[in-house]
Amino acid sequence: MDVGLIAGAFEGILKGFDGLFTSDEERLDAKGKIIALQGQVMASSLEYESQLNQMKSDVIIAEAKGASWMQRNWRPTLMLTIVAIVANNYIIYPYLALMGLPAMPLELPEELFTLMQIGVGGYIVGRSAEKIAGSVDFKPVKAKEKK
Repeated sequence: MDVGLIAGAFEGILKGFDGLFTSDEERLDAKGKIIALQGQVMASSLEYESQLNQMKSDVIIAEAKGASWMQRNWRPTLMLTIVAIVANNYIIYPYLALMGLPAMPLELPEELFTLMQIGVGGYIVGRSAEKIAGSVDFKPVKAKEKK
């Protein structure tokens, strides 16, 4: 969820408050409650985004550690295929067309481009999590002894 969208919605609500209350105290009290609610909604939204990114990272790490070749490599293979289409359309095809050689651009539906963006984003999050997890030294915490 977009935090800016949340902030904009609450800003519109707060602007409408000035004409609704007869006293400054009532208006300020109501605005304070709305601002507190805005903080809670934004915090929940950020927590949701964080959990979503963690789940995406967990999926990619699980795929990378999978038993079969296909499970470990389907995402990179798909990403490389999409990158090959982009390279053809924006590098290879224009140069071949300039030289008068027969060439044609390949169709890249919007959905595939979006999938590539999601895949690359997930890969970056997953690799970052792997590197961080590998560099952290997890030591067991000993329970304090009772005297």
